[in-house]
Amino acid sequence: MTTKPTIAIAADHGGFSLKKAIIAAYADQFDFLDLGTRSEESCNYADYGHALAEALAQGRARQGIIICGSGIGISIAANRHKVVRAALCTDVTMARLSRFHNDANVLALGARIIGQQVAFDCVDAFFSTAFEGGRHQARVEKLNVGI
Repeated sequence: MTTKPTIAIAADHGGFSLKKAIIAAYADQFDFLDLGTRSEESCNYADYGHALAEALAQGRARQGIIICGSGIGISIAANRHKVVRAALCTDVTMARLSRFHNDANVLALGARIIGQQVAFDCVDAFFSTAFEGGRHQARVEKLNVGI
């Protein structure tokens, strides 16, 4: 029996419904470390971006998904942490290239920007694409300058 990878997932109120849908749709593929929120009650996206970054830093997961209304605020919050390379993706090409060229370890989604099927397509592309390395490795290493 193969062990399913653990994926940290967090969302604010704007991303709550999409977070629930992703967990339900991918329960057979991944074990989810659900970092909240637990309802559509208004909350702060930054708290959930930071929580996901902390979980990665602690080694509780190697990759994650973060969701807010636009995907922008939560990705900014998460990217403040050295351990995170969050990519806000609105289509499959962005999701694939964020892994292939940038070795992104966190997929950021905007629940009010893309529909559920596009989000699922992004999850599929993100988690099925490996980092190419090679010429991209030095570029990725430069991302931590100044952090």
